[in-house]
Amino acid sequence: MASAPRRRPLPASLVWGAGIFAFVLFIAVAGPFLAPFDYDQMNILKRMQAPSAVHWFGTDEFGRDVFSRVLYGARLSIAMGIGATMISLAIGVPLGLIAGYYRGWPEEAIMRGVDVLISIPPIMLGLLILAVTTPSVWKSALAVGVIYVPIMVRLTRSVCLEVMGEEFVEAAKARGERGWYILFSEILPNAWPPIIVETALRVTFAIMLGAALSFLGLGVQPPASDWGLMIAEARPFIHQAPWIAVAPGIALVITVIAINLLGDGLREILDPRMKRDRL
Repeated sequence: MASAPRRRPLPASLVWGAGIFAFVLFIAVAGPFLAPFDYDQMNILKRMQAPSAVHWFGTDEFGRDVFSRVLYGARLSIAMGIGATMISLAIGVPLGLIAGYYRGWPEEAIMRGVDVLISIPPIMLGLLILAVTTPSVWKSALAVGVIYVPIMVRLTRSVCLEVMGEEFVEAAKARGERGWYILFSEILPNAWPPIIVETALRVTFAIMLGAALSFLGLGVQPPASDWGLMIAEARPFIHQAPWIAVAPGIALVITVIAINLLGDGLREILDPRMKRDRL
């Protein structure tokens, strides 16, 4: 009796990405408890000291421990990225489903609004949203979330149009099921794989855009320890104390790489064509 073919192991990108990102999430949650100093504890006598056994990543222009600030900053950066992505999902997925299913004037109204938002450069749209309000991490998350709504709408609409041709959707229509039932009970469960993959990648872009807004002074405000803000504050001292900018920069790079690896691994598992290749 022939044995059933063995499934291939999980993609290395998924394993590495999930492992590194899990570590980053742990730092984001436990960072304030692991930090040897408070993020805003100043000591002018120790300003811009090089990395040492006491201050692993050195100190900044105010004598604050850079290692502690990086640990505290993980929570702000990750919360902003995930929060912005959840906002774009909550708004973009329902709108994409409506545009893909109902067609006609609902589709035209939604897609023309999407075209308007896409026509505005992301960083400019973020600046417009934040310029009229007091900057904060949650307002940054809202701004970045709104920026990525059009991408989620277009992706969801595209997947919805593909799924609508399946037999189970036609059967639901033949039974006389209501449109909302078909959307959220038949189409949405089968549309999740590409949406999940795109969501993982959106977290990356949201973190980077949030850091860019903080770098421009429209995100988290001093003395907070957001990674983008830390890099911005380090610019005048980059030649005297490069570690002030290098430490949060490396943390940002590691986080982005981890999420990209996670997204690639999820795509390999959830994409039907790549999934068949793994069997």
